Amino acid sequence: MSILSLPLRAVRTLSRLGAIAIFTTAIVPAGGVALPKGDVPDGSRVLHVGTGRAITTVAQAAGVARSGDTILIDAGDYVGDVATWAQDRLTIRAPSGRVRIIANGKAAEDKAIWVTHGTDVLVEGIEFTGARVPGRNGAGIRHQGGKLTVRNCKFYDNEDGILTWNDHSAELIVENSEFHHNGAGDGQSHNLYVGEIHKFTITGSYSHHARVGHLLKSRAEQNYVMYNRLTDETTGRASYELEFPSGGLAYIIGNIIEQGPQTENPNMVSFGAESYRWPRNEIFLVNNTLVDDSHGGGTFLRIAAGAQRVFAINNLLLGNASFAVPTGGQDVGNVVANRREVAAPAGFDYRLRQDSILAGTAKDPGFANGVALRPDSEYVHPLQTRRLRKAVYSPGALQRLAP
Repeated sequence: MSILSLPLRAVRTLSRLGAIAIFTTAIVPAGGVALPKGDVPDGSRVLHVGTGRAITTVAQAAGVARSGDTILIDAGDYVGDVATWAQDRLTIRAPSGRVRIIANGKAAEDKAIWVTHGTDVLVEGIEFTGARVPGRNGAGIRHQGGKLTVRNCKFYDNEDGILTWNDHSAELIVENSEFHHNGAGDGQSHNLYVGEIHKFTITGSYSHHARVGHLLKSRAEQNYVMYNRLTDETTGRASYELEFPSGGLAYIIGNIIEQGPQTENPNMVSFGAESYRWPRNEIFLVNNTLVDDSHGGGTFLRIAAGAQRVFAINNLLLGNASFAVPTGGQDVGNVVANRREVAAPAGFDYRLRQDSILAGTAKDPGFANGVALRPDSEYVHPLQTRRLRKAVYSPGALQRLAP
């Protein structure tokens, strides 16, 4: 008899006895999804979750999973299906369509829809919505482990989209994911809030319409914010679009960053506002498109005194905000563009036109701390990146020129 034909009570019993371990390659139900080669790590058990399966809820899967397992969740809504993941080397994926986890008043550990404690955890293709807790920092995911990768996920209507702990060895990687309408409305919770961890990387992602809080806030020691769209847009009320309150190393390359007319704070990118807490505090602002749509005119870049290095190069500036690099910093090739020089600013298409005098005028940014500063990709909406070909190199995040 297959484990898939057993009642859930029997599955739980087998799990306690260790019997499930005999399925060392995969638990694959009849009619299950065939994954492309490489989607399941070699030697991994595969646990399927869904209506009619032996395991019907995510919480049950979290209870029986072992380190190294792959969890495949059938498409659908999972209401109140909060979970704590303690295992390492986990892959949690939605292979057959979007999976939506709706908090519905529940929270794992009174913290989040999901809490991750392990390392080398991948979460892919999941939506998280509705997280609320008494402390007003309920997260879609609360990361309290080693390395977590979040790919192709969405976080909306939570008090925080993702919130991490402050362990200095932890890492968070976010790829091709969307964050919107998160925040408790108190300015203390954000679309994405990274604590004092070792390393944070975000690429190909879209953060917008935070509720009073920031589109992205990170206290990490190393930050790689590359090829994303961080835009408040017409009705957004976010505070900072991008903040590094504790300094650290910040590589901000190839992003579209826009401040909307209803912003709660005139500063767009902020560095070191709550004092520098890392041994090295350097910011590299390279080939970004910075757009100020606020009514009063804001500040593109706010750097607190004490940063060891500020290097701003090839940024394309649109709007009335001020742009100033502190004394001792490097301000190279940052240009203010007329809105007529870009394709369709009202539609957030900020590609330079082919006839723009700015096309092809970018400077070579070189390297910093062994990191190549010249962008090799650009953001493509929604939630994609495209590799760049060596051609015309222009200021701003978007290298394809508009007709």
